[in-house]
Amino acid sequence: MLTFEWPALFWLLPLPLLFRLIPGQRKTTVDAVFVPASFTGSQEQRQYQRGNEHSRWSLATLLAIMWLGTITAAANPRWQGDAIELPSNGRDLLLAVDISGSMETPDMFYQGQSINRLQAVKAVVSEFVERRVGDRLGLILFGTNAYLQAPLTFDRATVGQLLSEAQLGFAGEKTAIGDAIGLAIKRLRNRPEASRLLILLTDGANTAGNVSPQQAATLAAAANVKIYTIGLGSEEMNIPGLLGSNFGARTVNPSLDLDEKSLEQIASATGGRYFRARNPEELQNIYALLDELEPSEQDSEVFRPQRSLFYLPLALALLASVIAFITAHASAVKRRPANELHSEPEHRD
Repeated sequence: MLTFEWPALFWLLPLPLLFRLIPGQRKTTVDAVFVPASFTGSQEQRQYQRGNEHSRWSLATLLAIMWLGTITAAANPRWQGDAIELPSNGRDLLLAVDISGSMETPDMFYQGQSINRLQAVKAVVSEFVERRVGDRLGLILFGTNAYLQAPLTFDRATVGQLLSEAQLGFAGEKTAIGDAIGLAIKRLRNRPEASRLLILLTDGANTAGNVSPQQAATLAAAANVKIYTIGLGSEEMNIPGLLGSNFGARTVNPSLDLDEKSLEQIASATGGRYFRARNPEELQNIYALLDELEPSEQDSEVFRPQRSLFYLPLALALLASVIAFITAHASAVKRRPANELHSEPEHRD
């Protein structure tokens, strides 16, 4: 369906005609030109008059097209497509992912390769994002500070792309769990109460930020935001010895800094659950379990795709102006020799 953003501008279309009706604007006299008697009534004169009249009508038509195209472009024509009803069932789900320096720990194995924690998260969570058809997804990345990387949207491809482009340390080396929860509350508080969900993944403890995890959990519970927390990190990691040999090799727990108690309290206070992921397989199972959450009803939304078409009448007006210039120039060149010839006075002896 074709619509115009400013249709009132079409009232300006008769303006050139009204201007011609203003007294004193129309030309009442013509320049006198001496024409020899031998030329009057001749075939050459009739051809000249017909050509002149044709040129005037052509120029008037082109000027009318220019004016119509300009007004139409200014009215901003738009083509509206068919109405698309957005999904009415789904969740408003924010993903909060830790990208602090500790996420670089290479204690994960995925498809036979040793990878760091963030790489494992990208591989698993990207698949989770693809499965969330009908959900509004958003992405929060946090380290020393928390940032909203993607607001709530049905565009799962963009959310997945932004997650894949996340880099370690971009948000700082420390971990601000409380600030990440606070930012999620701010983005979810205007959404339907039954669909406010936050999935928070971290591998450490709260070491930065202005809000403690406990305070943030209390605020989330008051705002009816349900939080599922995931503690990521292996419990065993082999450190090779000197020059890669077994001499001096040792086994360490790379998850000593993981504050499971706080993550459990956050989930419990908001009606969610805490999960422990020691490897990518467990992480996949956790997100598969989260897939089973029942969707909550939301108000349906209708979207009409729009495309601006102002450039089409504008191009028509520009084309008409070019043709008018060429036509006027050609007529002037064609008339000049005849005018000069027949305007010359007769010599008398």
